[in-house]
Amino acid sequence: MAVTLEGKTALITGSGTAGGMGRSHAILMSERGADVIVHDINEDGANETAELVRANGQKASTLIADVRDVPDFTAKIKEAEAQHGKIDILVNNAGVTGNKLAMEDVDEAIFDQMFGVQVRGAFFATQAVLPGMKARNHGSIIMISSIYAMGGSDFASHYAAAKAALSGFTKAWAREFAAHKIRVNAVAPGFVLTGMTQGSNTPEMIAERGAGMPLGRLTTPEDISYAVAWLASAETEMITGQVISPNSGEVIVGY
Repeated sequence: MAVTLEGKTALITGSGTAGGMGRSHAILMSERGADVIVHDINEDGANETAELVRANGQKASTLIADVRDVPDFTAKIKEAEAQHGKIDILVNNAGVTGNKLAMEDVDEAIFDQMFGVQVRGAFFATQAVLPGMKARNHGSIIMISSIYAMGGSDFASHYAAAKAALSGFTKAWAREFAAHKIRVNAVAPGFVLTGMTQGSNTPEMIAERGAGMPLGRLTTPEDISYAVAWLASAETEMITGQVISPNSGEVIVGY
């Protein structure tokens, strides 16, 4: 039986991209009974995701904002929370690609965008939903980290560092919010077959990488969404401060 999210409302940042993980999260979570606040900077994409949520019989609203504009972004989160009555689940999914850049090719604008979207956006989204979660003594916050935060990378160090910051938030906030029964966990994908990765790799490169995975195929957005939906559910009420990594065995780390 599928894990239920009935009666829950989820805010998923960066969930307006076709073929992206955020949209996949929204679809699966709505299939499992959650209403969804669809955030994206792209209004057309957010509207498309919202329609897919409604097609699953759930309530959906859109939140159009640049996560780096903190006053606007957080004000709109509060508006969405008032409209839905609560936010039970926050998925900090919004991100930008590292573009396989070498360290010396990262200028200030690229660096600031990476940390502005990934780290600043996640921090202030969490800060915005926290009062409501504390008042209800319940909540689940899920960060989308990366295998590059776990095992490093030979390129895109700014991306790896930003994702590592999300893993750091996960562990610190899990301790800080535990008294309020708010759980904080992270999902750290490996190479996921999204529109973004397909656009930056040739079909031959993708096929070769998939064949080289220990489990024999690339991870899909749906694979990540199953982990996200599980961490949002009552089945994981005793799990907090953890980083799990659906990655086809691409990176395996010890404890």
